[in-house]
Amino acid sequence: MAFWAIFQGKNDIANFSINRAIFMGVLFDMDGVIADTNPFHKISIQEFCRRHQIEASDDFLREKVYGRVNREWIPNLFGKLSITEVETLAAEKEQLFRELYAPHLKPVEGLLDFLQMLQENKIKAAVATSAPFENAEFILSGLEISHYFQAVLHSADVEQGKPHPEIYLKAAAALNESPANCIVIEDSIAGVQAGRAAGCKVIAITTTHQAEEFDPVEKVIADFAGLGVEQLEKLW
Repeated sequence: MAFWAIFQGKNDIANFSINRAIFMGVLFDMDGVIADTNPFHKISIQEFCRRHQIEASDDFLREKVYGRVNREWIPNLFGKLSITEVETLAAEKEQLFRELYAPHLKPVEGLLDFLQMLQENKIKAAVATSAPFENAEFILSGLEISHYFQAVLHSADVEQGKPHPEIYLKAAAALNESPANCIVIEDSIAGVQAGRAAGCKVIAITTTHQAEEFDPVEKVIADFAGLGVEQLEKLW
């Protein structure tokens, strides 16, 4: 069973379908949105490339790695590979990332208060990440925030990575919401493009890119501090 189809007991979607005035869901990317992991992904990718005697420029990382699934960018480094070879290399890279990031694990500023605010206002929330299941479990469990999300989608839940809208269309469906009633929060250019293509409102967070680098979005934030329901409602 796909991880996104497993809902969290007391936070079951049915509990969010009654007695609420706000009809929307918030769809979170994970890396760079829930936790500012990208500096550590960059370090782990550089170390991964060094071990395999491959050079990867900053431009390559920004354009071909961030926001994309491993099975898309790893062949760009190594050329034609079998599925098993890609999976083995991806597992190596992600294990390296988790080892490097574990001592530094923390949420983006204001995230915990924002999640609590969503829950108190009965606004649904989902994670839609290009990362593998192991990373989603590592970060959400490590931050003790899994209970805030009614659905979690990861790289194994999609055929096509961002900027294709598949993951956000599926995340909205998992919350039983129309994409038009959902807000995507993204830090990557590919992720912003995916949210727009899905028909969602998009908030860009500047943990990875500068505001001017993004396609047009409804709102740009540096972090979640002070972000409340009124600002979300004004996106429509």
